[in-house]
Amino acid sequence: MTDQQLPEPPEVAHEVFTGEAWSRAEAFAELLAGPGVVRGLLGPREIPRIWDRHLLNCAVVAEAIPADVRLVDIGSGAGLPGLVLAIVRPDISVTLLEPLLRRTVFLEECVETLKLENVEVLRGRAEEFAGRREFDVASARAVAPLDRLLTWALPLLREGGELLAMKGERAAEELAAADTQLRSSGVRTAELVSVGHGKVEPPATLVRVVAGRAPMKASQASRRTDRASRSKRARGQ
Repeated sequence: MTDQQLPEPPEVAHEVFTGEAWSRAEAFAELLAGPGVVRGLLGPREIPRIWDRHLLNCAVVAEAIPADVRLVDIGSGAGLPGLVLAIVRPDISVTLLEPLLRRTVFLEECVETLKLENVEVLRGRAEEFAGRREFDVASARAVAPLDRLLTWALPLLREGGELLAMKGERAAEELAAADTQLRSSGVRTAELVSVGHGKVEPPATLVRVVAGRAPMKASQASRRTDRASRSKRARGQ
């Protein structure tokens, strides 16, 4: 076990995690500080910061998530932010997508221990599920630079779906650096969103990208329209 003690939750945690979410958040904090650290999913130095840096910082992302959506957490790791979002938002369906076996085993144990019925754990890489699964929202935290993350997330989103990438103080820089990728991906909008005011300090910064029709899908639709037009002309319509 570790020699670091899990700190008492701050008062604001009671405002963020309410009802059944409170006991689950406490239990998840214990899992992160115990098995999560022992198995190398979280560093020992993170134990004193589990509540403020991890649980609360992830929970406030829920402010940007619409009701009753299907969310995929890309590269879920120790379940941050995906498991936290599932705890604080029982109305949403959460898929924890993670390629590494030791992490998916930990996530499955957490889901079972916390009795979360709105969560599934999926082992694999995002690109493996493009065209096979579709979601309303994709979340990601410390997974990859934004330009690379876009190539993984956008194929998993429905048209009009949203990527919510936790990016912190470098968010504006990454958004600017991904300009070319954003333009070529046919996204509708890309902007910075600040959440958690009065709950976490500093507030959490997200890059929110709204997916448009992917260029490939658009070209396929265009070809279908062209074929239909040619067919009508051939029939004299």
